[in-house]
Amino acid sequence: MNVLIVYWHPEPASFNAAMLRTAQKTLLAQGHDVQTSDLGAQSFNPVSGRHNFTLAANAEYFKQQHEEQHAVEQHCFSDDVAAELEKLAWCDLLLFQFPLCWFAMPAMVKGWIDRIFVYQQTYCQEARYECGRFTDKQALLAVTTGDPKCMYEPDGAHGDMLGVLKPIHRGVLAMTGFQVLPPFIAYEPAELSEQERIVLLDQYQSRLENITRDTPLSIPPFKN
Repeated sequence: MNVLIVYWHPEPASFNAAMLRTAQKTLLAQGHDVQTSDLGAQSFNPVSGRHNFTLAANAEYFKQQHEEQHAVEQHCFSDDVAAELEKLAWCDLLLFQFPLCWFAMPAMVKGWIDRIFVYQQTYCQEARYECGRFTDKQALLAVTTGDPKCMYEPDGAHGDMLGVLKPIHRGVLAMTGFQVLPPFIAYEPAELSEQERIVLLDQYQSRLENITRDTPLSIPPFKN
């Protein structure tokens, strides 16, 4: 299986970085091929705009979807966008690794989505959900939090974690056709002891060792 890990955390010694290393080592040991988009190390620009393209469809008025469709047809994406699109097409499993920020992706990861999930190549009006471009691919979120698990229970202050992640699971991944796997959540690792963090990494390793046996989340079909 080809695995693309899209990763961001500003600190190389963070628990997120430890999870990244665990994922890379475990997946390679299982015989999978792995590529990593380390957005910080790549100095990836998360801001979308005309710089996404080397040729303009309309130099007077910028509409991103129109420019993306033109770039798909004319093969005129910028080098950084083209490289990430190639990785995305290559992968069978798209794994996002990041710290939850304000109940969402960090801006750097959201910017990757904004620039790389391009109109016509990754989605269009007719190609969504079970008719999406990526129905042959799976996606997994590996996320850390700053608050304990009890706050993400159905009766917790933040509400159910699957509800928190719904805009990503459905609005980004399922909408483009991905089979969405249950997320791996590392709750407040900063408050854990070293031994507890080791146990958490072991649990993540075990999950990835059995990733091909995972059952995707149930997503209602798209009704036009």
